[in-house]
Formats: sequence, C-alpha cells, structure tokens
Amino acid sequence: MKKDKTKKKTKRKAKSPVSKTKLKKPKKIKEKGTSRWIMLLGSSRGFGFLIFCFFLLVILISLLYVSQKFKVRTVYVQGNKHYTNEEIQNMVMSGKLGDNSIFLSLKYRNKGVENVPFVEKMDVEIMSPDTIKIYVYEKALAGYVEYLGRNMYFDKDGIIVESSAEKTLGIPQVTGLDFGYVVLYEKLPVENDTVFRLVLNITQVLNKYELATDRIYFDSKYQITLYFGDAKAKIGGDDYLDEKVMKLKTILPELEGKKGTLHMENYSEDMQNITFELE
Repeated sequence: MKKDKTKKKTKRKAKSPVSKTKLKKPKKIKEKGTSRWIMLLGSSRGFGFLIFCFFLLVILISLLYVSQKFKVRTVYVQGNKHYTNEEIQNMVMSGKLGDNSIFLSLKYRNKGVENVPFVEKMDVEIMSPDTIKIYVYEKALAGYVEYLGRNMYFDKDGIIVESSAEKTLGIPQVTGLDFGYVVLYEKLPVENDTVFRLVLNITQVLNKYELATDRIYFDSKYQITLYFGDAKAKIGGDDYLDEKVMKLKTILPELEGKKGTLHMENYSEDMQNITFELE
C-alpha cells in the first residue's frame, strides 16, 4: 500500500507544469545631446572637426574684416590725357571685388591693359586702406593720319597702334605723306622713315611750350608747316626747332583772327627776321 502512494506522488510531481521565466532585454539608455557631443569631440575625428570649424571661422572673420577695412572710398588718377578721371575709375573698379584696394593693387601689378585704346598699362597704389592712386601709362603717340574715314594713330617708330573715330587733343594730324595702305600694328609705309622722328620731335617741343597745332604738313622735301586755325607757320627743317617754337608762342596771339602764312624757314641765331604774309 505504501508503495502505491509513493508512485502516485511521483506522478503528480511529473504532471505539474514547469514555470518559465522570460528574460527581459536590458533597455538602452538614451544618450542626451550634450553627452553625445562630448563623446564626439573627445574622439580624434571630433577634434579634427573642431579645428576645421575654428579655422573656417577665422577665415570668415578675416574676409569680413578685409572687405570692410580695404573698401575703396577715395580715388586719385594720374597720367591720363585721353580719358577723364571718372572714366579711368570706372575701367579699373569694375567687376567683382572692384572696390577692394588689395585686390586692385594685385590685379594691375605689372600687367598691360587690354581693350582700352591709347592706354599701355595702369598701376594701382594703396595710399591707405580706403584710398588708392591709379597711375595711367598711355601709349606714346606721335601723330595720326586719316585713312578711310578713320584716325590712324602711330608711335615714334611709325607703328599704327590705334584706330579711332575720335580726335585726341595734343596729338596732331600729319598730312603730305604718301602711303597706299594702313595696317594696324604695322609700320606706316612711307618712303622716308625719318619723318616719324620729325613728327615726334615737333610734338614734344609743342607740348613743352604748351602749343597745340591743328595739323603738321610735310612737302616733298619734308619741309614742315604747322597750322593754327587760319594761320600757318612755315618753319622749314627741324634745325633750331626749339627756338622757332619758342618764338612762335610769342607771335601767335598777335595773329589771332588773321589769315596768312608766317615765314620762319630761315630763322636762326644770326638771322631772326620773321615775316607774315596776309592772304
């Protein structure tokens, strides 16, 4: 009987259900934003990013400082004859950063100027952060000839350097020369090249005494005649040229309103007789 009871008890224990315990996964702790940044900056990548941001900030601040500190407010222009100060200023200060003195000084340092007639180059000097001075170096023009309705300007060597419809004060027209064609940037094809030296000498002496002739005429023997309105002065060759022009400066006011020819062909130190022939 006892044996049977033991069996029953054993059976009951086997039938009893085993209690199962479910293992819960540990919850992830959400990191706060500040903690995440601290961890990021603590890494080598984060440190490099911090350095990059620092330098970027320094560059932005520097650019802002330079753009304001070196903004051009005052401009001086020197050496310009063909263009006004305002025209030169507009040429130089055009485009992006055109009002920044540092940029302009670098842009025009030892460089020629393209697409600006009569100008060889321009330099920009920084006088103060907001003040610049523009130096204009114009092409050395001796005179011009008319060809097919255009004014063809040539230099001391007779090279045609500009073609323009405009007439420039102080640059005389040269007539009496024989040439069959004109090519830009090539020498004017005349029989005697010394005429270009004569033109340059005349122009320089006239500028010295602040005289401006309307026209220089050369005859077949390259004798010179200068035109001043209705009056003309025959000065012959270029001997005693300085003395002739100096004397001419004192005589011209007396010829105002008169039409005729002033004969100075034989003027010299020993012979200073000058006659005026009315027409």
